[in-house]
Amino acid sequence: METFKERYSTAFLQHFITIVQQHTTAFDAQRFFTLVHAEGWDDLAFKQRIRRISEAFTGALQLSYEGMIELLIAMAPQCRGVEYLFFPDCIELNGMEQPELSIPALAKLTPYSSSEFAVRPFIMQDTGRMLEQMRSWATDEDEHVRRLASEGFRPRLPWSFQLRMFIQDPEPTLAVLELLKQDPSLYVRKSVANHLNDIAKDHPERIAEVARSWYGQHPHTDWIVKHGCRTLLKQDHPVIMELFGYLPSEHIRVSELHVNREVVPIGEEVELSFVMHNEAATAQNVRIDYEMQFVKANGKQAPKRFRWVSRDFAPGRHVMRKRHSFKLITTRVYYPGVHHVHLYVNGVQVGEIAFEVTAAE
Repeated sequence: METFKERYSTAFLQHFITIVQQHTTAFDAQRFFTLVHAEGWDDLAFKQRIRRISEAFTGALQLSYEGMIELLIAMAPQCRGVEYLFFPDCIELNGMEQPELSIPALAKLTPYSSSEFAVRPFIMQDTGRMLEQMRSWATDEDEHVRRLASEGFRPRLPWSFQLRMFIQDPEPTLAVLELLKQDPSLYVRKSVANHLNDIAKDHPERIAEVARSWYGQHPHTDWIVKHGCRTLLKQDHPVIMELFGYLPSEHIRVSELHVNREVVPIGEEVELSFVMHNEAATAQNVRIDYEMQFVKANGKQAPKRFRWVSRDFAPGRHVMRKRHSFKLITTRVYYPGVHHVHLYVNGVQVGEIAFEVTAAE
């Protein structure tokens, strides 16, 4: 499978050069290509390659900063997607001293790739100004700009540095998220939910308050609250569990918790199963999670909660099955040893089972 960094192939760069040459003659294509492939290119990670391309583009372009902005905006409709994150990165690289030009440019470029990373140094440089800008972007007609108002200001945005001022005090951004809580765009709502989830990691009680005050106002808001509280749900936060109706019930019983194999080589998968009995006369709202106790390199265990399902279950007997993969992925390293699985129903542990993970055969 092609990685993000591998998308910057020779063919991609040549295609980009062709686009630039359609818009300006003030560009040295050979110099650009040489600067991109300078020492260390093969070892650069995705975001490092973004910066290398930004630097090469800057070094090969014989235009003023204002001219660069005009060129980037003109080319942007032909340059869509994650590969073109170097467009807003060029603004970050060259325009920190000219925010009056740079900030509007970021808004114009974000619909084509995303300015969520490039905007963050401007937030650090002048937080007050950028919070005002966030409020303005939150009411923009373009969903991409409204998303930037949330995504760019997330305190714990992946692939970027943390905004520690908002980790310590989330109130400034929460006030702006109020403007987005009924946004008609799913693209925006996903960002607002992720922003809330970021805050919940440091201020769980505050997000519980927000959830309680927002929930029930609008279907779009309810969607945001539920997705924004996923960390709190995994932690069985009592306010959130009650808010969504995931309450312990004497009518729910679990039996026959089973694992289909006692030994699982790394690279393969295991199937968990059990039978849930709804002994009530009516449907019950049930959230099922399982917690895998992963073995670490030092032999200790590190728990990670996974969602199984959450929905209404009719009266009667329900056979539940779930596969869990131990295939090698870049975000997790597996170690041999006995792995325990804890099963939770509406926040209450109802069973435990174990199996052994072994080295790949």
